[in-house]
Amino acid sequence: MNSFFQTDDRQRLRDAILKLCEGFDDAYWLEHDRSGQFPEDFYRAIAAAGWLGIAMPEEYGGAGLGIGDAAVLMQAIAESGAAMSGASAVHMNIFGLQPVVVFGTDDQKRRMLPPLIRGEDKACFAVTEADAGLNTTQIKTRAERCPGGYRLYGSKIWISTAQVATKMLVLARTTPLHEIDRKTDGLSVFYTALNHNEVEVRAISKMGRHAVDSNMLFFDGVFIPESDRIGTEGDGFRSILHGMNPERVLIAAEAIGIGRAALRKATAYAKERVVFGRPIGQNQGIQHPLAKCWMDLEAANLMVMKAAELYDANAECGVEANAAKYLAAEASFSACEAAVLTHGGMGYSAEYHVERYLRECLITRLAPISPHMVLNFIAEKALGLPRSY
Repeated sequence: MNSFFQTDDRQRLRDAILKLCEGFDDAYWLEHDRSGQFPEDFYRAIAAAGWLGIAMPEEYGGAGLGIGDAAVLMQAIAESGAAMSGASAVHMNIFGLQPVVVFGTDDQKRRMLPPLIRGEDKACFAVTEADAGLNTTQIKTRAERCPGGYRLYGSKIWISTAQVATKMLVLARTTPLHEIDRKTDGLSVFYTALNHNEVEVRAISKMGRHAVDSNMLFFDGVFIPESDRIGTEGDGFRSILHGMNPERVLIAAEAIGIGRAALRKATAYAKERVVFGRPIGQNQGIQHPLAKCWMDLEAANLMVMKAAELYDANAECGVEANAAKYLAAEASFSACEAAVLTHGGMGYSAEYHVERYLRECLITRLAPISPHMVLNFIAEKALGLPRSY
């Protein structure tokens, strides 16, 4: 993985992750895709190696590295064949508590970060709601003041890992929308226990990534201690933004990884599969689509790493992070589709794995922001065109 952003340290990081992932091959992920069982042993191996804290401060047990290094980590996991099932198993622990890192008190950081880094806590990111979608300021879940804290009411949707999570980072309205001057005001963020006896967690049946659950969450007066509120009450929207750009960068890195895994499978099959007395990879009809996919993936990866470098330098990176997510997801989808077509009929069979890659790469196109909304954002922020939504 050579690029302008590659260093010897990052190459060693990549090699170490790929070495660890050798113990969790395609057969492992196919089995978990079929069973829907969370990859607990993979999660434990990543935690034991210390990688869950790659972008967390050293004083709390993390490695103190940046989102650029985390992108290398997540890309390698996806590229190993784990795809989104492996990446999503650890994804939230890698980036999700950036609001705590940036806005949490010293006591909160000491209390919240080490258990997450050690893998003792699993966290989920509870922001999205069915009626609000990407219009986050319109969420209806509310946290009402009560003695000692808040009572949480409402629901969330498409919350990954909630079946196994012990903690949740949740965004809720603490001031009614009609009582605020700016629509981004009145929202607060909390990092608190996810008690399955108090929160209804309802699994969503879905197309792929079966090893990592997606859910609806329902809250009916769930108590949240005031000490679990991150930052100032009503300023949660600003806090949550600190997790959004890193999430886009990491999703983009994972998309590149899946695309590379698919391309690896396709080129190997094209060399081995002989039809009409010659390997199909000798035919330009096979070569050219795969060559284009390689170029598209490598070009998208440059934008991924540019966005990561800007974030780590505390520079504005919203345009680059969104562009990276869009370009990587599109390149990944094209590579996975080309891999299935290269395999012909066998590409539709589970044993060759590329159909699983295709199903899972679709997540990177849809989440955490749709391609259409990325295009809207780029048109407005990069080109200065009037806002269209």
